[in-house]
Amino acid sequence: MAPSTPSACLPDDLDDALLIGRVWRAAPVDGPSVIVVRRGEAFDVTAAAPTTADLFDRDDAVEIARHTPGEPLGPVVDLMRASLAPASANATPRLLAPCDVQPVKACGVTFAVSLLERVIEEHAGGDASRAQETRAMINELIGADLSKIQPGSEAAMKLKAELERRGAWSQYMEVGIGPDAEVFSKSQAMSSVGPGADVGLYPTSKWNNPEPEIVLAVNASGRIVGASLGNDVNLRDIEGRSALLLGKAKDNNGSCAIGPFVRLFDERFTLDTVRNASVSLRIEGADDGFTLDGISHMSEISRDPADLVAQTHGAHHQYPDGFMLFLGTMFSPIKDRDTPGGGFTHHLGDVVTISAPSLGALVNTVRLSTEIAPWTFGVRALYRNLAARGLLQG
Repeated sequence: MAPSTPSACLPDDLDDALLIGRVWRAAPVDGPSVIVVRRGEAFDVTAAAPTTADLFDRDDAVEIARHTPGEPLGPVVDLMRASLAPASANATPRLLAPCDVQPVKACGVTFAVSLLERVIEEHAGGDASRAQETRAMINELIGADLSKIQPGSEAAMKLKAELERRGAWSQYMEVGIGPDAEVFSKSQAMSSVGPGADVGLYPTSKWNNPEPEIVLAVNASGRIVGASLGNDVNLRDIEGRSALLLGKAKDNNGSCAIGPFVRLFDERFTLDTVRNASVSLRIEGADDGFTLDGISHMSEISRDPADLVAQTHGAHHQYPDGFMLFLGTMFSPIKDRDTPGGGFTHHLGDVVTISAPSLGALVNTVRLSTEIAPWTFGVRALYRNLAARGLLQG
């Protein structure tokens, strides 16, 4: 099955976009390099910024992206083509996730729709066959448009009291409309996969879905420097059995995809662009011809992105290497796939495309986490490689 064309995976305004990425290069580099994309051409700038975390910490990151000399790597569309090719694991250079030593954090239930679906998962006990019945019951009990309720407000607290009286309060409601956001550790530094890579499902999961999201790049001082796209692969049955299984549901081999690039903020692309962005999702089944399309509008998020960053980073918690932050999704696919009333779950081989006009498209194929390429290149390997290339400063 052919995924999106390489050019369709790039921002609509490519000539004006300041894109930061990473590629794996063959010998003599034999490792990752930081690249910038200028007017559709890619340049290796690892000599100026050995990691994207280093680049994001620079006050002159935009100037580096625009002007710092680098080794030409050719048109970025060719890098994208190599990354999306079936044999992309052997292609070099190929695109990687655009983050490296930054930990990856994620926010949950930041949209009303995803909040309801989390409550449904909990009440259904992770059993997909009970989802439709539970959904109707929850909607009847709530009787309110949660998207119009400001988290932590007086109205939210009144709703909480009423739902507690009815026995319908949930831990997911607490983080959805209460004062404190859910922020959890999604993935380890260096473990995220990029465009064209396989994403992994834990083998025992039978009810799962992609979560298309915008991902913020935040530097060590807590400043938001840019944004990317992400797939927070979600195992609904495992998390639905118990919220204490969040780690098992969220952090597995290939369970975090980010890319294709981080677009730096400048005069054309700002946090307000993110606030008004729409994120599209397309799922194409390899074995059954199934297709599913959806769209998320960031304008419907219940917590502002800047507030989510402030709840993650501050006097209470520092991130000396910066961090990547998934902002949450409103899209929980419920379209029936295998049986009437059974809702959606992945089949192996599904091609997932997450896209936004200003950020391009992130394309990945669904496999089992036990069968995709193992994660072997971590932080120590990165610094050994950079040291061997003479790129580390004392």
